Amino acid sequence: MIGFGERLHSAVARHGRLCVGIDPHAALLAQWGLEASAAGTREFGLRVVAAAAGRVGIVKPQVAFFERWGSAGFAALEDVQAAAREAGLLVIADAKRGDIGSTMDGYAAAWLEPGAPLEADAVTVSPYLGPGSLRGTITAAARAGKGVFVLAATSNPEALGVQSAEVSVVDAQRGQTVSDWVASGIGWANRAAVDAGGWGPVGLVVGATVDRDELGLTDDALRGAPILAPGFGAQGVGLRDVRTVFGVHAPQVIASASRSVLAAGPDGIADAIDAHRAELADALEEEPRG
Repeated sequence: MIGFGERLHSAVARHGRLCVGIDPHAALLAQWGLEASAAGTREFGLRVVAAAAGRVGIVKPQVAFFERWGSAGFAALEDVQAAAREAGLLVIADAKRGDIGSTMDGYAAAWLEPGAPLEADAVTVSPYLGPGSLRGTITAAARAGKGVFVLAATSNPEALGVQSAEVSVVDAQRGQTVSDWVASGIGWANRAAVDAGGWGPVGLVVGATVDRDELGLTDDALRGAPILAPGFGAQGVGLRDVRTVFGVHAPQVIASASRSVLAAGPDGIADAIDAHRAELADALEEEPRG
């Protein structure tokens, strides 16, 4: 079985590092001429998938915008994710789940178990019940050839107070921040793949607008992990800035763009994806892929 890290690396090699968000919030549904309903959300998602297929390798549905319609919304999400995976796209379900024990096992089964109705290729998870709470999910993901992206440094300003706080637990280094502790705490899962020169099953979510020095997020904690980086585009950071923001870690970045792509509308989204992909490739001095 091919592991998630290898599949992600292959998708990047074929199509570049752009990830297209699927965020069908109310304003975008209206702009696209779609009704604010589960059916409109489904249509929106399928149109994004159609535009993304063959242009990028990764899409990221924001689960909340489907979940708000209840069971019909989840059915719409199932259809969108299945269509994306059928089209050869890797699907990162942006669900931000986080809990302990059997509850977290249930989330892993829902999003990462092969054949599950909501099956994705990876899911975002919250580590704020402690990095150890994710061990079972990470193990299940690796066993199934799936991936997990752990929130390490989010871009919302109020997160700074939590993520830059100094931890005081036995396994922490003196002065280590919560953000760095979280990122360091999942390194075990990627060690074998990193030693072999590849990517493992666990990535980190690090916002493009984040000041890593302010958060105390060290290079050692980031080394070798794929980095899912939201915040490009509408939040003010250009894809051309990827090297400035991430430095030596820029080759690990999967740059996520949502509103700046989706705002182009159904007739302009394909061109917007191409423009974003070319800008990112130019910033990384890579050939645009498609």
